[in-house]
Amino acid sequence: MNTKVKIAGVELKNPVMTASGTFGSGMEYSDFVDLNSLGAVVTKGVANVPWEGNPVPRVAETWGGMLNAIGLQNPGIDVFLERDIPFLKKFDTKIIVNVCGKSVEDYLEVVEKLSDSGVDLLEINVSCPNVKEGAIAFGQKADCLYDITSRIKKKAKQPVIMKLSPNVTDIAQMAKAAEAAGKKYNTVNLGDIKFIWPCPASSRITSEFGSRTSPTAGASSNHQGIDIGAASGSGILAAASGTVVIATYSYSAGNYIMINHGRGVYTVYMHCSQLLASEGQDVIQGQTIAKVGSTGYSTGPHLHFGIRANGQYVNPSNYVSP
Repeated sequence: MNTKVKIAGVELKNPVMTASGTFGSGMEYSDFVDLNSLGAVVTKGVANVPWEGNPVPRVAETWGGMLNAIGLQNPGIDVFLERDIPFLKKFDTKIIVNVCGKSVEDYLEVVEKLSDSGVDLLEINVSCPNVKEGAIAFGQKADCLYDITSRIKKKAKQPVIMKLSPNVTDIAQMAKAAEAAGKKYNTVNLGDIKFIWPCPASSRITSEFGSRTSPTAGASSNHQGIDIGAASGSGILAAASGTVVIATYSYSAGNYIMINHGRGVYTVYMHCSQLLASEGQDVIQGQTIAKVGSTGYSTGPHLHFGIRANGQYVNPSNYVSP
């Protein structure tokens, strides 16, 4: 019987693999299970530095099994590369490494160190708390998930699996954000797309693109767009025609919309008081898609307008003006 399967282009001899966090990194269970019989070993989470995990007690027996809150204890990537990877390479099985971190930079450090390690796939654990976003998990906010996915895809040499968090109201929304961020696009010249000013009620830019002093707790000091101050309820227009890929609420962005304009170009409209377009809807340039508000991390009514091209945010002032 042929039991071979492919995941992200990697062929496994069978679909049987371990679940991350239940099997250590393989060595711990090798006396009980023949690792050669598995299609893949999925390791427990690996961080850029050793994590001690939660203090004990962290395991409790129940009538139906047990509860645990280990806290992703792990020895760190350096020990993992020196000890665990060589051990796993002795067996006829694929190696899938689960990556965890407390910031995007933590994840990127691990991904880069795994580049030439010979592992087959990366599984990115986005249920970890993002210390820069008030400890909210990366996988609970579509904009954070989009950002971490796109940045990891730029660095990773192996196929990437985003392990989504179940603790969300709409996991399909999160999956679409990860999918959009992970797609490969041909490089596009933004001069090919003509944008219009998205807030005709105001031309006042209250915060420019780039480094700044954070205006309020939780707001980023690396501003990935421009803020346009305007009266609450003012109309927000689609800067170019496209398809709405995200229309939701997040703690930091408030009510926001992301539009896909094709070839890797997106625009984002944050802190809205009301959304007038829905996910999957095609919109035309100049169509009113939302209203100005002050939702999320905000100090007053304004529109945060961002342009993302080829996987990174660019300064909207270079491409649009009132």
